[in-house]
Amino acid sequence: QVQPVESGGQLVQAGGSLRLSCVASGRTFISHAMGWFRQAPGKEREFVAAINWSGSSTNYADFAKGRFTISRDNAKNTVYLQMNSLKPEDTAAYYCAASRNGSPRDSSGFWEYDYWGQGTQVTVSS
Repeated sequence: QVQPVESGGQLVQAGGSLRLSCVASGRTFISHAMGWFRQAPGKEREFVAAINWSGSSTNYADFAKGRFTISRDNAKNTVYLQMNSLKPEDTAAYYCAASRNGSPRDSSGFWEYDYWGQGTQVTVSS
C-alpha cells in the first residue's frame, strides 16, 4: 500500500500559481495511478486530474484543462499538480489519492482510489 501526503497549499491571489506535491510512501508507488480531488466547504468532492502509473496518460476536469498540469516522478514517489491562473472558485482542500489499478477505467471516479491523503488547503483571494 501507499500513504499519500500532500503539501504546497497556501493563500494566493487570483491569477497566481501554485504547485502542489504529493509524496506517496511505499515500494509499489510506480504501479499506482494517482489522482487529485478537491472539496470546498459545503460542497461535494470533485475530480481535478489523474495520471496513470507510467505518466503516459492524463485526465483533467473541464475546469482544469489549460490551467492545471498533473505530473509524476516515480523515482521520487511524488505526483505534482501545477496550478496556474488560479481563480477564487479554486479555493478548496485538495486531496491526493492512489489507485491500486495503474490505469483505472474511470480515473475521474473517487471509487477508483484506495488511499487518500489528509488534504492541503488552497485559498485564492479575489
